[in-house]
Amino acid sequence: MSQALMTAEELLRVDVPDKITELVRGTLVVHEPPGFRHGEVMVRVVTILARYVEEHHLGTVVTGDAGFVLARNPDTVRGPDIAFVSRERVPHPTPVGYPDLAPDLGVEVLSPGNRAGEVLGRVADLLSAGTTLVWVIDPARRLARVYRGDGSEDTVDADGALDGEDVVPGFTCRLDSVL
Repeated sequence: MSQALMTAEELLRVDVPDKITELVRGTLVVHEPPGFRHGEVMVRVVTILARYVEEHHLGTVVTGDAGFVLARNPDTVRGPDIAFVSRERVPHPTPVGYPDLAPDLGVEVLSPGNRAGEVLGRVADLLSAGTTLVWVIDPARRLARVYRGDGSEDTVDADGALDGEDVVPGFTCRLDSVL
């Protein structure tokens, strides 16, 4: 007996106490809360990025697994830890639920419970849906991996900097300042 696939609209009504939920090709995925260190790094990144984006009127930064519909039929809803959407692409009015668009930049901060395949699946879903730039920050290893929509990737060590490239023009942030 096969299980019915869930839609993005149904996901909005799901309540799994003290867990984080996403939808991957119609299947509910439940995650544990990521932990204190994860939250600490995430707030440092979002503070620096959001301040820059606001000062330069570039768009909107969201956090806390806000959720984006990356695919339909079956639905995939992913919530990067931090996401940036350019001013030209921000939906008006702001949706209460999940917008049908991929963020321009997705940021994932690894936590001890993350598995490599799971993280790469999240990155692949974002890039396949049109996200141009994804940063995966690894606090334990003190590095970040940068994935681009053109298929290229780089590694940034603690002495290097995250670069907004063409997605968040002019933005840079030393990695060691957020670790």
